[in-house]
Order: sequence, then C-alpha cells, then structure tokens
Amino acid sequence: MVRNIFLAIVSFALSGCKEENETEVTQERVRAIKTYTVTEPASGDMRSYSATLVASDTSALSFSLTGTVESVNVTAGEKVLRGDVLATLDNRPFEFDRDAAMAELVSAQARRAEKQAELDRQSTLFERGWVAQAALDQAIAAAEGADAQLDLARSRLSTAERNLNNAVLTAPFDGVVASRDVDPFQDVPAGQALFQLNAQGALEIVASVPDAMVSRIFLGTTADVSVPTVAGCGCTARAIEIGQASGSANAVEIRAALLDGPAGLIPGMSAEIQITVESASSETGYLVPLTAIAPGDENAPGYVFIFDPAARVVRKTPVRGADTALNNLVSIV
Repeated sequence: MVRNIFLAIVSFALSGCKEENETEVTQERVRAIKTYTVTEPASGDMRSYSATLVASDTSALSFSLTGTVESVNVTAGEKVLRGDVLATLDNRPFEFDRDAAMAELVSAQARRAEKQAELDRQSTLFERGWVAQAALDQAIAAAEGADAQLDLARSRLSTAERNLNNAVLTAPFDGVVASRDVDPFQDVPAGQALFQLNAQGALEIVASVPDAMVSRIFLGTTADVSVPTVAGCGCTARAIEIGQASGSANAVEIRAALLDGPAGLIPGMSAEIQITVESASSETGYLVPLTAIAPGDENAPGYVFIFDPAARVVRKTPVRGADTALNNLVSIV
C-alpha cells in the first residue's frame, strides 16, 4: 500500500513538471521594436528663398564726442576682445576742460565755506538780538546760492571727466571688426559710425518672403540652409523673427537662427533657405522616416505601426502621403 502511494505521488510530480514545461514552450515571445516619436504636425509645401548670412549681434561703434582721431589700433577682419581699445581722440582739449572744471570746483568750495561761516556768524548775532531778521535771511540766501554753485561745479567736473574717458573707444563685446571707416588725424563728429563690430560665432539668416506667404510661416519653423561658396553646408536654421510690415517688392523680412554649420561661414555670404510653409488645404500630417512606412496594398498606399502605450500593443494603421518631403523624412496624413 505504501509503495502504491509513493508511485502515485511520483507520477503526479512528473505530470506536473511536464505541464509546466509545455506551458513554457508555448509562451509567446515578446519581440523588441524600434520606435520613432512624432513630436510636431508637419504639413505644407517647401519654398526656397534667397537669403544672407548676418551676425546675430552686431554694433556700429562711434565716439560720443566731436574731435580729432589720434590713433586707430585695429583693421577690418581683426578679432578683438571686450575692452580692447579700437581708437582714441586727441584728449588735450578734454584735459583742458577737466582742469578748468576742477579749478571751478575748488573756487566754489571756497565760496561755500565763506558763506557758511558768514551764516554761522549772523545766526549767533541774531540769537543775541544784535542783528535784524533781514541780515540773517540775507546770509541764508547767500549760503544757499553757494551750495548751488558748488553742485554745478561738481556736475561740470563729472562731465569733463566723462568726456575725457569717452575719448577712448573700446570694444563692447568679443567679436570681429567687420568694417573700419576712420583713419588717424581725421576730424569726426559725435555719433558718426567708425567701426562695425560683429559678435563672433553665432550667425543668423535673413530672407525676404512674399507678403502673401508670411501668414503660412510660424516662429520656430525649421529650415534647411545652403551656402554655394562653402562646401558641405548642410545647415539647419529655426525662424526667430517674422516682420510685420511689407517692404519693397511686397516682401517681408524673416530672420532665422543658424543652429549648426561648417567652418568658413561669415556674415555677408549669400545663401538659400528652404522652409516648410503651411499648406493652403486644411489637412495636417506628420514627418516620419521613410523606413517607418510599410508597403501598401489594394486598401492603402502604405502603413505605419502605431504603439498604444495604454494597451501596450502595436496597431497597423493605413496612411497616405502628402507632398512635403525633407531630407529622409516624408509627410503623411
């Protein structure tokens, strides 16, 4: 009897192992997939426009004073650092003005001390009843007038010292001298542009777009940029400014920041920008890689497999192509 029970237990255990093995063999294998995340709707048509490379930060530099140029320390194309001296004016006239203002300040300080002493004396006499109110009022007015003259003298000295400092023109930021329009011993008026300084590195694209197309371009739109004179310029730009007024030839200026590019790109180069404009139709689509589209059949020209994160399944979805294409991407709807 005991032997029969043992055999039955062994038989049951073997049977259980067999069932478990059969379950493992028939279990469905989960296959890995490579996903592509679609982030932005992309519908529309490609348009090409002539453009120009410009520095993202540029400044026309001038003296704030009228004077005679004494020295010019840079040439066009030279790299400069913030604070480097670009040019100087003959500072002798400004030194004379500073010395005169300083002498005026010393004189005003002496007059102020004199009038204050007289005010103190008249106040003491008035308290003792030895002088009339009119004498005290006169001393107060004289002291206040001396205070005003002292403030004026200080202001004139500050202006003279500032003018002396402004006789030296320095670079406001690191960059490259794009142009130089001044020579030593030249008389220049205040505010006349003498240097064009471009920030080094960051570049932008400026293009004129027909005003009829502006409403179909949006900030943040990416574009392809090509520069004929620079080989291998497969550059990308993003629209950062769109003009609000139509200019000559019914064109509106748009500006795009250059995101990448090879060495050798400099401001002033001619370029061509290809930008996707919104389609006139109401259909919208998405840019996806060509490799993500499966061949079609009689029911649809193509299919994509869309992952449903909630159900954790991949669904085969029919699509049809739009007209927009960019590099290795295609627009589908």
